[in-house]
Amino acid sequence: MTISVGEQLPKVNLTKMTADGPEPVDTGEYFKGKRVALFAVPGAFTPTCSAKHLPGFVEKGAELKAKGIDEVVCTSVNDPFVMGAWSKSSNADGVTMLADGNGDFAEALGLTMDGSKFGMGTRSQRYSMVVNDGVVEQLNVEGPGEFKVSSADHLLGQL
Repeated sequence: MTISVGEQLPKVNLTKMTADGPEPVDTGEYFKGKRVALFAVPGAFTPTCSAKHLPGFVEKGAELKAKGIDEVVCTSVNDPFVMGAWSKSSNADGVTMLADGNGDFAEALGLTMDGSKFGMGTRSQRYSMVVNDGVVEQLNVEGPGEFKVSSADHLLGQL
């Protein structure tokens, strides 16, 4: 069952890369008390994710914050080392990268996809959402192969 607007994010452990190495992140605690623009990509370094999705949120970060967003977060079914490298190579300092290495978060949200055709296994669908104090306020899930409603521009239009 896919998560819906008005529902609490599931409590799952993600991982954030820090200067001291990987750090566990409890979603129940992490999203508490703040309004977050959260977006997910099928994979770091993949074409649409690297050319459009992440850059859009990097470029629009200040505009999102001006509209009441406290933090911009990206998640993907990749390990924290890959997410850290992708952040550095993309100059994405204003976006917090949270690795969903085992796909537990994507699965708990009901937002997985089968990337086996491309040798990627089970991944996250492409989506964006606004999470307010751990509760989904906006949710935009892309159709297969699309990049429209999960963009930073679309999310800005909803705020």
